[in-house]
Amino acid sequence: MMAPKQKRIVLAGGSGFIGTALAREFARRQYAVVVLTRTPRPRTDGVREVAWDGATAGGWGEHLVDAEAVINLTGKNVNCPHTPENLAAIKSSRVRSVHALAAAAAQTTAPPKVWIQASAIGYYGDTQDRLCNEEAPNGSGPLAEVCRDWEAAFTSTNAPYTRKVILRIGFVLGRDGGALPVLSRLTKFFLGGPAGDGGQYVSWIHQADLLRAFVATAEQERFFGTFNAVAPDPVTNGEFMETLRAALRRPQSPRVPAFAVRLGARLMGAEPSLALMSSRCTPERLLASEFKFQFPELAGALQDLCRKEK
Repeated sequence: MMAPKQKRIVLAGGSGFIGTALAREFARRQYAVVVLTRTPRPRTDGVREVAWDGATAGGWGEHLVDAEAVINLTGKNVNCPHTPENLAAIKSSRVRSVHALAAAAAQTTAPPKVWIQASAIGYYGDTQDRLCNEEAPNGSGPLAEVCRDWEAAFTSTNAPYTRKVILRIGFVLGRDGGALPVLSRLTKFFLGGPAGDGGQYVSWIHQADLLRAFVATAEQERFFGTFNAVAPDPVTNGEFMETLRAALRRPQSPRVPAFAVRLGARLMGAEPSLALMSSRCTPERLLASEFKFQFPELAGALQDLCRKEK
């Protein structure tokens, strides 16, 4: 008897913080994983890396044929100074990748069963105290505009035989990337105070729950449309830093004034608005779809992630 054919997952832009973890997770679940990347390298973990430029269709399109899912994570990192040039690159890297995948999928006789497109809760702009579910309108500001055009490129693709999902991802907490390792180091050196007035909201998600959300939306047909990929426990920046200090057993730290946040970001080549804007979102559609969070509360999430760092 022939062994069943291994299901294939294609990760576009899968060499970053989230993509690397996602490739490992799907490989662990016995999928054949193909990562589309600008700098392919040989691997020994069963994951295959294939060259693509993130902008045009090419020979890599053959990997989309009869794929279980294509997951698009492609895009220039937003944590850079938001100059006009950088913002243009952030937007074009996202929109062009969507067009390239759509063009390649349109040429296949058996397109992917599901296309999961990463987006961000920056779609809602600076929410201040307003709680945003998936029906909330597009906000204002550069990142809101980027997310609007990014999602519009995706929703306008002609893919009648492919289930389409958008995950608007929040502040991802993980040990190996993102902002948490930086914040943890600062906190260990007794610099873990609130940024600005500390009243801006942080909509976060533990990396493990984000990976589970990708797997669920890839495997289960009841997931379609747009989902906020955040935990159901948005907190203020002040509460976030207080909880992080408790997880790392550090005392109260002084507040970091907004001007100091801006100066520090400029020195590090980062974007200060990411720390100072408010994002208060709820995963209403995930909860309605009976998705179960492993880490629904911040204290438990940070205790898990900081356990090895104390």
